[in-house]
Amino acid sequence: MNTLHRNVQEFLDMYPTLSLKQAFMHPMSDPQCLDAIWHISDYSHESSLIEKNFIHLFLYIRNLYKALFNWIEGHDACVEKTWKSNYNQEKCLLGGGAMNVIRAAVLEKSAVNLSIVKGSKYPALEGEYAGKPFSAGGVSLISHPRNPYAPIIHLNVRTIAVKNGDNVTQWIGGGADLTPMIKFEEDTSLFHNHMRKSCTTSFKTEDYEKFKKWADEYYYIPHRGEMRGIGGTFFDFLPYEGEHSLEFLLQIGQQAAHAYASIVSHRMNTPYDSELEEKHLYWRSRYAEFNLVYDRGTKFGLMTGGNTEAILCSMPPRVKW
Repeated sequence: MNTLHRNVQEFLDMYPTLSLKQAFMHPMSDPQCLDAIWHISDYSHESSLIEKNFIHLFLYIRNLYKALFNWIEGHDACVEKTWKSNYNQEKCLLGGGAMNVIRAAVLEKSAVNLSIVKGSKYPALEGEYAGKPFSAGGVSLISHPRNPYAPIIHLNVRTIAVKNGDNVTQWIGGGADLTPMIKFEEDTSLFHNHMRKSCTTSFKTEDYEKFKKWADEYYYIPHRGEMRGIGGTFFDFLPYEGEHSLEFLLQIGQQAAHAYASIVSHRMNTPYDSELEEKHLYWRSRYAEFNLVYDRGTKFGLMTGGNTEAILCSMPPRVKW
């Protein structure tokens, strides 16, 4: 049984909520453009439809979760693996990404991935922009704690830009959701309060209610007749509105990290027996089923010819049916 102890205030003090301006000045956003992602993604202002500030934002969020995972474990446990797209005539994809995966004592398997890609044929799920030149980038993360009392968290923040003649249409999407096997009202309330805060910083209370409802609908598993977890926020196709959109994605990332630090530090040492562990493995099958059958990110990643290992790293480390 794990006996590590974490004081969440320590993490909150080290990584307080920042404004967009503060985040861009922080070393974790890589102001000097030294991170490997710049080279791996073949990023250039001239060829990409995504502005440079998005890369800095994604780097900050990626590095925040690397710090969170390492803090939970008490040491630097993340292992990074980069990938670069193999251009081919069918997918016509350029770019790449970096996976940071942790397999350790508290976090049986957690991963935070950053990818920046571009191509000549957008594989539109919605059909409207199919076959058009596009650029896409984002951060996606998953955390599967070992302890059945500690919940799974998923987060994604992304942007896609498509060129249609001389016009460029760009939008943002993403959200964060929590999936506990054993639900605690205080954890549910805390997570939703943080999600509400992330929305009301940049939007309005009614926008939070809309994104929350969207999450409840999106994370429903039809063949099981149940929701995946307790929801959170989900949004897609929100028109890109400059710093307003960047600030919103930043707050989603920060608020979810702070909520998860609080919840996991409280639940990670709860005693459990082999019977509950076995139940946990069967319960994880619901998560795997949703990601393989319904998840838009999984479908988009595979359709664009992205890195299969990175796309499927959201799968639980152990699972039973």
